Amino acid sequence: MNLPATDRRILISGASRGLGRALAQAFAENGDRVAVHYGSREEEARETLASLKGEGHALVGGDLSDAAGAADVAGRAATALGGLDVLVNNAAVNLPHPLADTSYEDWAALWQRHVSVNLLATANLSHLAARRMIDQGTGGRIVNIGSRGAFRGEPDHPAYGATKAAVHALGQSLAVSLAPHGIAVASVAPGFFETERVAHRLSGDEGEAIRAQSPFGRAGTADEIAAAVLWLASPVAEWASGTVLDLNGASHLRT
Repeated sequence: MNLPATDRRILISGASRGLGRALAQAFAENGDRVAVHYGSREEEARETLASLKGEGHALVGGDLSDAAGAADVAGRAATALGGLDVLVNNAAVNLPHPLADTSYEDWAALWQRHVSVNLLATANLSHLAARRMIDQGTGGRIVNIGSRGAFRGEPDHPAYGATKAAVHALGQSLAVSLAPHGIAVASVAPGFFETERVAHRLSGDEGEAIRAQSPFGRAGTADEIAAAVLWLASPVAEWASGTVLDLNGASHLRT
């Protein structure tokens, strides 16, 4: 297969800010062309687009929580870029719903929301991107953004932890089925890392407790996660297909 090291066509879901923006910037810095997807944060997505190095990038809005919306996003991204070489499944929701404090109606609705966005959108975009990669005949990469919470549990966000565990399992299944087509699939499992969305949690006692989770005494950064994703999406990372890469500063160790 002939997956290039640069000038690739990249679709990043949920790229309006935070990790999605860092991912888009990392791929653009590498010389790739990026489709910046957003759900509702168009203004922030345009800021991400404007920050990207190079030319040929695209902005693609759309709702990934249903199959038709995912197909529309993937189709417009492929049209704008002239195909797809790499998909990064980053879009996710993470809303609190501790069982003891959540009504059944809210519980059911929040589980449905997490499954629709975190799991089904990932599955649907993966199918849509992989079919294009197969038809192109050049191989490709799919990288899923999972979570440390899939392994250690998320007591206040159980649907988030469960759907991220499912994303890891999905990635491993696809790694086996897509390898004959030259498509490598991997996931990363970040611990707590700083973005504007969670910056408020890093002050005071909560911030001290978060930093103390890692023996390095700090939280991770979006740039560190993006660097790992960039490598997993590269031609030299084919043998990492099927992996779930822990990125948590030794805050949660597993065998």
